[in-house]
Amino acid sequence: MEYRQLGASGLRVPVLSFGTGTFGGTGPLFGAWGRSDATEARRLVDICLDAGVTLFDTADVYSNGASEDVLGAAIRGRRDAVLLSTKTGLPMGDGPQDWGASRARLIDAVEAALRRLGTDHIDLLQLHAFDAGTPTEELMGTLDRLIAAGKVRYAGVSNYPGWQVMKAQALADRHGWPRLVAHQVYYSLIGRAYEADLMPLGRDQGIGALVYSPLGWGRLTGRIGRGRPIPAGSRLHETEQFAPPVAEDHLYRVIDALEAVAAETGRSVPQVAINWLLHRPTVSSVIIGARDEAQLRDNLGAVGWALTPAQIAALDEASDVLPPYPHTPYRQQEGFARLAPPLV
Repeated sequence: MEYRQLGASGLRVPVLSFGTGTFGGTGPLFGAWGRSDATEARRLVDICLDAGVTLFDTADVYSNGASEDVLGAAIRGRRDAVLLSTKTGLPMGDGPQDWGASRARLIDAVEAALRRLGTDHIDLLQLHAFDAGTPTEELMGTLDRLIAAGKVRYAGVSNYPGWQVMKAQALADRHGWPRLVAHQVYYSLIGRAYEADLMPLGRDQGIGALVYSPLGWGRLTGRIGRGRPIPAGSRLHETEQFAPPVAEDHLYRVIDALEAVAAETGRSVPQVAINWLLHRPTVSSVIIGARDEAQLRDNLGAVGWALTPAQIAALDEASDVLPPYPHTPYRQQEGFARLAPPLV
């Protein structure tokens, strides 16, 4: 397993991390992802640790806290061997204090997450979504207090607009507070919007990307292609309504390129799709998920080898889309070049 710095921080993370949205799954979204209980989860954690995957990502909103509960049970007795990442900010109830990033909400959410995870600290806390109602000074000041108290080690965000990330960094510098070091983002061969704004921001500000849904919400598993519609047992039948849209012709163009590279390398389509992400600038770790041992072992096969420059170029070309205004004229500028090295 390769390890990289998380952005400009001193924290070293594996290039593959494990997402636990499948743990304790309930409801239309998380229930479709998976329903691993503590025994199943412990086995998946065992496999991850054997492979050098030490970072485990969850969120309080995943099955209303059940994912954190199950993850806490699965790592019991080996807390020092793992890094725990969790997220908060999305609604956990109908009350006015049940969502957002206010000081009261963050402090309560962290205490609840610590209890569910069975630990005294969270290695990486991420704000799950931008809360326009909470002043950024209040947010960053609260993160500073939580870090000073030893309850949180590092802070990041997820699904944030670039201007808010930059505002947070500026306030951290002004007050001497800890800076954000991570941004958990959707990024895949069929979802490259991250590159337009958030990637150059991450390079400039030392913010490492933790990539979720690297297989495009299950569309790049190798089970879908030309003449091969979504299989009957696919979770996409239940979760596609939550996924970012993708044009069918674009999807099939990317899948054709993936299948060609997979045939050349002797690797699976998911392994090729994940390996491509590991060559991208700012990517610190790609979050993989699995409902069972077979899926996990296949995803773990995405490391330990490398695509050739020609194969990367073929995947780049097949998946390329024009960035939105006003980024199109700048795509060839140095510092945004697609062959720039990862931030390590």
